[in-house]
Amino acid sequence: MGRAMRPDFEIGGKRIKAGLRDLIDLPVAMLSNHTPVTLPVHVLHGRREGPVVFINAAIHGDEVVGVEIIRRLLSAGLHKGLRGTLLFVPIVNAFGFIAQTRYLPDRRDLNRCFPGAAAGSLAGQIAHLFLHEIVAKADLGIDLHTGAINRSNLPQLRGDFVQPRLRDLAMAFGPPVILQSKLREGSLRHAAKELGVNVLVYEAGEALRLDELSVRAGMRGILRVLFELRMTNIKATPRRPIKPVYAEASRWMRADDGGLFSAYKTLGDSVVAGDVLGVVTNPYDGTMVEVKASRGGVIIGRTNISVVNSADALFNIAQVAQPAQAEGRIEEISDVLDGDPIFDDDEIV
Repeated sequence: MGRAMRPDFEIGGKRIKAGLRDLIDLPVAMLSNHTPVTLPVHVLHGRREGPVVFINAAIHGDEVVGVEIIRRLLSAGLHKGLRGTLLFVPIVNAFGFIAQTRYLPDRRDLNRCFPGAAAGSLAGQIAHLFLHEIVAKADLGIDLHTGAINRSNLPQLRGDFVQPRLRDLAMAFGPPVILQSKLREGSLRHAAKELGVNVLVYEAGEALRLDELSVRAGMRGILRVLFELRMTNIKATPRRPIKPVYAEASRWMRADDGGLFSAYKTLGDSVVAGDVLGVVTNPYDGTMVEVKASRGGVIIGRTNISVVNSADALFNIAQVAQPAQAEGRIEEISDVLDGDPIFDDDEIV
């Protein structure tokens, strides 16, 4: 007697049969020239039972690293032997993506507008649609982000890792840094949590730019999470074991004065309290003001511009135990991610 087929997956009023994949366009709104804008969702509905996981990018329209990660994942053959269902949303904020900006046309930050409302602002309507058509159907989400324009983030995973299972998934992902992060009201992660759905937030790279390390770390990490969930047989195991650095919190170091900023440290460097991170030089009289670390840790974010105002954010320092050892481990992880091919023959089991 044959194995019973999984029920169809329903989204946007359409049904996808088990074992098939489809691209569903969820209507969103109209541009000012009456061009329709939709929310495209790639649905991979496996033949066998398993979790439902959504993976999204570009909630902030200028954050393109996640768009490339999803493009590569969709080419990785995940539909073959898939257990469960995968929902890929490459571009949530199409308006911002088209305009190359973080925001929506009304200058709202979509990731501060959840859970939204069906009859609310444009941001509220998109948030409501995403929450009810995608998040509410899922068991887990992976939300892909980058630093803002002119800021870079070391690849890192953020979430509520007090939960043992979520911490296990984060360790399986294997980013250089795992950062315990509070829920922020209005965010996708907060709204999803209200529905009982946990979300891992991946941060890496800079807005409007692609870099191979951030893309590769994100793609391989997601594949390892899916393998840990027993959804796929693609292991994406590195040649050398990866043990991420765990951080309880992070804090931005800010400029005490305005001028030209010269950085002495960069992403992944360890610091101790009192270390000089760089200097801000007065462009008129040449005086220099040192930027010193107020705490020890590892740099996980930094500005990429040299013209700064007083109180501008310069370095984001994650609080970790034994920063010097953490720096060495981050360098090892970066070498693994930079040197290994995406797939080896022994990664397919």
